[in-house]
Amino acid sequence: VWRSFGPFLRDFFFTRIKAISGYYILIKITLFILTGLWPDPCRAHTASSCETHLLPKSPSTFSCFPLPPSSSHTGSFLYKDDTRESIGAMRWSGTAAAAASLVAGAVASSLTPPVLPLIVRNPYLSIWMGDARNAPWKKWPIFYTGEEIGFSIMAHVPSIGTVYPLLGKPVECQYPSTEATGYRVSCPVYQGANYDASTTNLTYRIDDPDTRHPLLNITISFLSPITPTSTLRQSIPASYVTVHVVGAVDISVYIDLNGQWVSGDWESVLHSDLQRHGRPVKLKTWQVKRKTELLLSEIRDRAEWGTLHFTAPLDVQHQSGPAAELRQSFAGTGTLNNSIDRVVRRVRGHHGPVFAFSKRCLLSGSGAGAHIRSDSVTFTIAHIQDTVAQFTLKDGPKMMKPLWKWYWFRNANDLLHFHYTDLANARRLSDNYSAQLALDAYESGADDYVDIVALSARQVLGATTFSGTRDQPILFLKEISSNGNFQTIDVIFPSFPFFLYTSPRWLAYLLEPLIEHMLSGRYPNKYAMHDLGSHFPNATGHPDGHDEYMPVEECGNILIMGLALVNSLRYSDDQLSWSRWAAEGEPSPERHGEARGIFPLRRLQLRDGIDHQDPKWGGPQKGAQQAQQWVARSYRLWKQWTTYLVEFSLEPHNQLSTDDFAGWLALQTNLALKGIIGIKAMSKLTQVAGFADEASFYLSIWYHYVRQRYGLPLDSRHLYTKTDWEFFAMAVASKSVRSEILESVATWINETSTDRPLTDLHETEGQGGYPGINFCARPVVGGHFAFLTLKRACGGHAAAGLAFLDDPVATANNADWIAAAKAAAADFDRSRENKD
Repeated sequence: VWRSFGPFLRDFFFTRIKAISGYYILIKITLFILTGLWPDPCRAHTASSCETHLLPKSPSTFSCFPLPPSSSHTGSFLYKDDTRESIGAMRWSGTAAAAASLVAGAVASSLTPPVLPLIVRNPYLSIWMGDARNAPWKKWPIFYTGEEIGFSIMAHVPSIGTVYPLLGKPVECQYPSTEATGYRVSCPVYQGANYDASTTNLTYRIDDPDTRHPLLNITISFLSPITPTSTLRQSIPASYVTVHVVGAVDISVYIDLNGQWVSGDWESVLHSDLQRHGRPVKLKTWQVKRKTELLLSEIRDRAEWGTLHFTAPLDVQHQSGPAAELRQSFAGTGTLNNSIDRVVRRVRGHHGPVFAFSKRCLLSGSGAGAHIRSDSVTFTIAHIQDTVAQFTLKDGPKMMKPLWKWYWFRNANDLLHFHYTDLANARRLSDNYSAQLALDAYESGADDYVDIVALSARQVLGATTFSGTRDQPILFLKEISSNGNFQTIDVIFPSFPFFLYTSPRWLAYLLEPLIEHMLSGRYPNKYAMHDLGSHFPNATGHPDGHDEYMPVEECGNILIMGLALVNSLRYSDDQLSWSRWAAEGEPSPERHGEARGIFPLRRLQLRDGIDHQDPKWGGPQKGAQQAQQWVARSYRLWKQWTTYLVEFSLEPHNQLSTDDFAGWLALQTNLALKGIIGIKAMSKLTQVAGFADEASFYLSIWYHYVRQRYGLPLDSRHLYTKTDWEFFAMAVASKSVRSEILESVATWINETSTDRPLTDLHETEGQGGYPGINFCARPVVGGHFAFLTLKRACGGHAAAGLAFLDDPVATANNADWIAAAKAAAADFDRSRENKD
């Protein structure tokens, strides 16, 4: 098709459209999506993506946490330097032997991003390590906006009377003078950070101050598990922090949080308490919230309602009070006094109150000779809200509960206990995902691609919140850092390759609120709405129809995603499923009299010893039926949006595209292409819904438009780029171009001056900084998964179908193309001069 129509289409667009814009590659990858994305067979075993030290490991076991050595181990301490080469050799072979040779800990990451995810679960539980190329105690951790947040970890070694900062800047509250305080403040040897899709590990070594011999190794593991087969686990707004110590001397570990986790207003009055709960595992939990909550309100993007739950095992020590007082006390004694500060206090940033735990790890033992021993302690951090959003339906606004609250857990304590005791299962599921993602990414791109998608995964889900019921689950999304819109279609669209690869079920839950709201009749326009509300968490809609004006963009986006979702359901063999994890389990059984939606979570399953796993997604037994029901339910909307595209997408009038920061523009080629593809998508959706005559109608329109409007859109107005679209381009480019794009993105990650979670919009020159618009932590980086998605399209043959891109280009043809491009550029420059 490309070879036949290429010259004609090139000439057409060079001569007919002066203001060329958009992303020409989109049409190629979406055409493959329209034909159906069929994945390769799943591998029986994969290499774990983790590394801290080498120990034997079962091929069927996955772990992203540093495993303790045996208690009799007397070998050297855990260094990562000599393992990178081994991991490079083993990590991608896909064999059981490779998996067996890897051990716990995150991937030996090759890239050094400026910011790393620590606790990233939803828009309000989103904590990152800023300035990640330097030691973690140089700066405080940050909220995704870049504002510092109180989160510190210290270690106290009583045998040498020294306290070591590990995370944050708790030593700001301490005096270094030994004479005045009775303790010394020193810095450990920071050995670096490793990460995979769910885990970030920070590793340290403490040396004897006199002999310089190693005394202790410490790994802090931050786990925000991505569990594609368990939506229930993914819906829990909580993460794990595990401190693992190895050595031959005793050590005490301290961790605290402050009031900035529950309010963006430093003058907010806090209410806190400590609760003991749990059977058979007994726990203690700090509960912190605003004394006067502001329901569904934000201050500086922080939720002003909800409770922070900071949980530890019952045998650790606890204390609350002014930050300086607690930290100095621990530095001197290595303990906390199990007291609760009852004074009413305000947030007050780093000078306000903190809520702390400490744990004494006894590693010295008794008897002659020093033996290396290990110990660990796990904490969990949750931000729990009884109401997560306001969602306007046909009958008016409705207060939406979190998904976990419907049926599975009676209260927050039940949820916290399940989450804390579920660490092994959550780690196993998330490590399975991380390991397979690393293998797929390496085979699809290169070592750098492994790190880029690993860095992107938590960021995508960090913009989402699960709600709804077990019969009708839904997934809400915040347009982070751009303007805070609720459920923005053109933000979901660039992120949807992540959901197609990871869990198509979650894509269905993302689209559901949009479809349900527009079916209610509360949106007056004939095109698809831009978002559900001007600011998260209030999905109050746009009953006046005055949402951001992107009619062609949003109609095309939702039609393309709709067909992609349908294709993910319809596979004839489990080895040809959309996602490796989608085909796991059994179809949800039909039970007479049960009210259920099309994709319910009513009957979760036990598989491989792990409970609460989702039923099978689609497949030969139910996939076609589920697809038909899903399309038919909202068919009038699909038809309405396509009718708009037929009328208005061929020559788009002055409007915005998804890159609204670039401004309004008429005749945007990317919009024309998106509209054309949307019409093609509708021709397939009508077939699924059973309307063959209408399918032929839309298909004939699509063929006509392809002949008239297929082209090579470029945007020469600016020097900035968007990484999600770079990866869309990479997915259908030649190997050489793909390598260049990967290399440029990898170089940018290593050298960028940006200081927030991964941005998708940055300058391509200078220091690679923000172009005046500070996007960060946005879920659109799901587009980084584009090549992974394409690789599995068409029964695994889509990428092979692009092999012609690597063929040498005839000199004559190349010369013609260069001449045409220069002529078009000159013509474009003249048009701009005339406009000026």
